[in-house]
Amino acid sequence: MKKYLLALTLLAIAIITGCKKTAVESVVTDDLSVTPAVAYNVTDKFVPGELLIKFKTGTSEKSRIQTLAFINGKVSQHLLTNAMQYAGDNDGIYLVKTDTDVFAAIARMKGESEIEYAEPNWIYTHATTTNDTYFTNGQLWGMYSSSSPAGSGDPVNQYGSQANTAWAKGHTGSSNVYVGVIDEGAMYNHVDLADNFGNPNEIAGNNTDDDGNGKVDDVNGWDFVNNDNTTYDAGGDDHGTHVSGTIGGKAGNEVGVAGINWNVKIISAKFLGTSGGTTANAILAVDYLTGLKTNPNVAKRLNIVATNNSWGGGGYSSGLSAAIERANTAGILFIAAAGNGNQGGKAINIDSKPSYPASYTNANVIAVAAINSTGGIASWSNYGKTSVDIGAPGVGIISTVPGGYSSYSGTSMATPHVTGACALYASTYFATKGVYPTAAQIKAAILDVATPTASLSGKCVTGGRLNVSGF
Repeated sequence: MKKYLLALTLLAIAIITGCKKTAVESVVTDDLSVTPAVAYNVTDKFVPGELLIKFKTGTSEKSRIQTLAFINGKVSQHLLTNAMQYAGDNDGIYLVKTDTDVFAAIARMKGESEIEYAEPNWIYTHATTTNDTYFTNGQLWGMYSSSSPAGSGDPVNQYGSQANTAWAKGHTGSSNVYVGVIDEGAMYNHVDLADNFGNPNEIAGNNTDDDGNGKVDDVNGWDFVNNDNTTYDAGGDDHGTHVSGTIGGKAGNEVGVAGINWNVKIISAKFLGTSGGTTANAILAVDYLTGLKTNPNVAKRLNIVATNNSWGGGGYSSGLSAAIERANTAGILFIAAAGNGNQGGKAINIDSKPSYPASYTNANVIAVAAINSTGGIASWSNYGKTSVDIGAPGVGIISTVPGGYSSYSGTSMATPHVTGACALYASTYFATKGVYPTAAQIKAAILDVATPTASLSGKCVTGGRLNVSGF
């Protein structure tokens, strides 16, 4: 079980990123102008002059205005999501701009009786290391098993996810199972993704909020960077497209790749842009997907079983932890990249130096380390005997990118193998039992059958790697 690492509720860490392109990129850090009132790390990036503030329930508008005056603060955005309201929170969170130093402002807020919490608006990033062609030619090692299923002639790699063994049994996923990709956007019309994207409760192009969730025409998801329904922007979104292909690349079309699931439905919650993403938008993205599953306005709510979170950075956030807990209550797993080490690429033991969001202790979190094709934990992959749950293929992973395919490495690439496994297990469980498994059952199924792996011994909860052969 994970230890309660969050006793120091605002302990911050060096920026940890979810994937890398041949070498971990250096991180530009902020120069703090004052000594922080709490134990933040100077390498943690945040939006200058912005705070996330949650007032205690019942605080009057007059008291809020008076409290904000102490920091010369003005409300920039009121975050009040459907998921918050469904959970009974009608107050939400305020994004506040101030000309006061962020840490000095937090120190002032700490003494105010109306404040539940005040925290920086952290910046999250990913860093990239840079009869389906890549499967049949032996390059898609993350999907292979220790031996080819009878008569298949499939390539072999004992350290792959064993997905092709599950496929040989006819277990290839279901279009009634959904996953959310919280990341960049994704090229939803890519030849290997087009059939596996979509929100069936929205009618494309009618300029109407058909499902009543406050988002018009969110047929493939929502872009929280630009606040619109265009979840794919040409010239970018390679990272979100890559992780989507590992989860649900279409199989049997004689091109490209095959994902863990041949059939699945993916919804984009885009919060990472060219400059990364903020805590405020991460909260909105998590709650958006939770809202799609708990939406009382539709007859058929989306069966979202997991979200993929191949990103990291910044310190602990009460607001983001609460959003993850709302997802937990809704039965949605939160699969998180363990991170790619510090600025020099050296792996970090996140038992002692937390990496968020992987280090949140919510019951629905599964934190994932990366292994290579020979079974070794990647030299840059973070680890933690009590904080990281499992290892999965994360080195030299070929998947979809806009306009084609590319090989990336990182815990960003390991994470969607596990997210895809969640969806695969849910579909197979339903096919045999007629009901869908709970989030706790899916998590237990994945962790309980992890294959013991020497490089992961003492480095994660299971001491093993992903194995979906029985799913």
